[in-house]
Amino acid sequence: MVRAEKKLHEKSSLLGTNLSTLGRTLVAYSGGVDSAYLAWATHEAVGSNMLAVIADSPSLARTQLADGSAFAKEQGIPLEVISTSELDRPEYARNDAQRCFHCKDELFMAMEELRVARGFDTIAYGVNRDDQGDFRPGQKAAALHHVAAPLLEAGLTKPEIRELARQAGLRIWDKPASACLSSRIEYGRPVTREALTVVEKGEDAIRALGFRQFRVRHHGEMVRIEIARDELPRALNPAMTDEFTRVFKALGFKFVTLDLEGFRSGSMNSLLPAEQISRRAG
Repeated sequence: MVRAEKKLHEKSSLLGTNLSTLGRTLVAYSGGVDSAYLAWATHEAVGSNMLAVIADSPSLARTQLADGSAFAKEQGIPLEVISTSELDRPEYARNDAQRCFHCKDELFMAMEELRVARGFDTIAYGVNRDDQGDFRPGQKAAALHHVAAPLLEAGLTKPEIRELARQAGLRIWDKPASACLSSRIEYGRPVTREALTVVEKGEDAIRALGFRQFRVRHHGEMVRIEIARDELPRALNPAMTDEFTRVFKALGFKFVTLDLEGFRSGSMNSLLPAEQISRRAG
């Protein structure tokens, strides 16, 4: 335990040192644990020489935007909300395996314009070491735009970031993971404002029922609801399944299913053919 704590302290120190060398920094911020901790750590390292940037688009849930803005205000972190238009890109809206590349390409293009206009030196984002083991085309966009990855460079894993956030007294340390709303729509099904709205309303309804970690997966006429395994017994109660049916049929789905494997981050990626995962973005 002592050795693990020492190693975590060393990684934290390395992160602080690296952040202090980046100059005036824009942080790509979503309000999730990784980007929130990165924004906080950057603010600790360089003070007012940083700005957290959150992209407001139809794929960002209103609850995420509100909570991300609230956290930045609580911590005194400078924040700016910008608009991005990834949904207007046909290559994004068609929703193939490279959707995330086009999303991050749009984000980093907008942030680069802001960086130049405001005289910032660096753009940074919250990718971590654990992200290297998943299918994440957005990392290609980050490399293309020369975006810094301070958490990854410090060798930090997701659990370590949560632990550092806990030690810092940040309320977001145990915040459930939450990717963009587009990731809920099955690959090959076009991403539309209407589909994103349905997913968001469905997730708001599940949250209002008291569930904490879940996903609403949009498969056209069918919705597949993923609930964390420790919350599944409550979800499987007949009265609760009736409520799920009522909510999602009212949103236009013909079939309402509860996934017995429970919540899995990135479960849509498991449906992709191997050749699509390995294909380079173009």
